[in-house]
Amino acid sequence: MQKAERSLQAALDWVRPRLHETPEVALILGSGLGALAESVTQALEVPVRKIPGYPPPSVSGHAGRLVFGRLEGCRVVVLQGRLHCYEGYSAQTVTLPVRLVHALGARRLIVTNAAGGLNPHFRPGTLMFIVDHINAAFHSPLVGRIDGLRPLMRGVPDMSRPYDRDWLEEAEAVALRQGIPTQRGVYLWTLGPSYETKAEIRMYRRMGADAVGMSTVPEVLEACRLGMKVLGISTITNMAAGLQAGPLTHEEVLKVGRQVRDHLEQLIRGLLRQQSAKKFQN
Repeated sequence: MQKAERSLQAALDWVRPRLHETPEVALILGSGLGALAESVTQALEVPVRKIPGYPPPSVSGHAGRLVFGRLEGCRVVVLQGRLHCYEGYSAQTVTLPVRLVHALGARRLIVTNAAGGLNPHFRPGTLMFIVDHINAAFHSPLVGRIDGLRPLMRGVPDMSRPYDRDWLEEAEAVALRQGIPTQRGVYLWTLGPSYETKAEIRMYRRMGADAVGMSTVPEVLEACRLGMKVLGISTITNMAAGLQAGPLTHEEVLKVGRQVRDHLEQLIRGLLRQQSAKKFQN
């Protein structure tokens, strides 16, 4: 049994007996965006440091908790804080939370992040629905046999549509009804933990990227392999190097994340409310 499989089984054995119900939707909350977890009702809060095999995040703005419960009538698990490869973790370790919530029953994933804007039409505070991504870190959690359950090539997912288009269109309709302005765009993942140079930003813009960040793509790769429906939302917290005056700082990222979180929370609540309504209709 490989290390990644042992870590998943140990985490499952610890978490599953403590759950009262199976989550339907998993939410991964990015830098400065973790406040939504405080709104979960019937909440079971699990500090990740207690889960065997689950490394704690070390980045400011990432609390390191799993919160199970109800949000707008939908059974959810909120990952309040995420892991990053730049913390020294492998891509397989970073995606352990995705494998865990999938094994616990979640079949939909909403992934959010804080990102730098490359598109000159996007300003700090913009919410961007991710329509596609570019893996500029050249890492993947899918390398090798990571779960012990499949031959190597059977685990190669189709990535022509990593973000579910039907769910994206539903989300845009929810945002329109709520009066929340949004954009569509392509997200580019870099390894970090440094911000990009001006030359790199020029290159990424020519590649077709609208936003750049240091997360999300490993989790989406894993979710696609598992057959989960994925919705990605970037909060544009700053303009990238060369597109704004002054240096880039993590404090700026957290500040803008706090400013826009009301819109993001309103949007996600609307999506979950719609998900609950569809369940009862069926």
